[in-house]
Amino acid sequence: MPVFLCAFKVIMFPTITDIRNAHERIKSYIHRTPVLTCQTINDICGAELFFKCENFQKGGAFKIRGATNAVQLLTKQQAKQGVATHSSGNHGAALALAAKSRNIPAYVVMPENSPSIKKEAVQSYGGKVIFCKPTLESRETTLAKIVEETRAAFIPP
Repeated sequence: MPVFLCAFKVIMFPTITDIRNAHERIKSYIHRTPVLTCQTINDICGAELFFKCENFQKGGAFKIRGATNAVQLLTKQQAKQGVATHSSGNHGAALALAAKSRNIPAYVVMPENSPSIKKEAVQSYGGKVIFCKPTLESRETTLAKIVEETRAAFIPP
């Protein structure tokens, strides 16, 4: 995997092999979503645009791809403890759904003011929702407590 140093951070970019391996790992857990075009929008933009319709994906968003890949990469020992994250909705729902595919717990820290439909989605996929104040600091400190208590693997949004 190529590594680059950028403003004191190491950035690792996936290779085409990494992407192909991830696809093989997750393909039985996701939908193959269509790519559509729209002539009217093409005419307005003066370009040919393609829309990857991830709204048709399981969980309603592309987040299921990364969440499933992360969950499938866990060892049996890591998976036993479950997974945890913080999210206002789509990533949390995707992680809960991905965890369900391995029959492992998912702990999702969500701001108390998250939309009800997002909270319900996480819970409907079997995720345990832990509420926090709607600040990044509260999300991170609440998540740290959950990870410490459960030993769940943190899967970043």
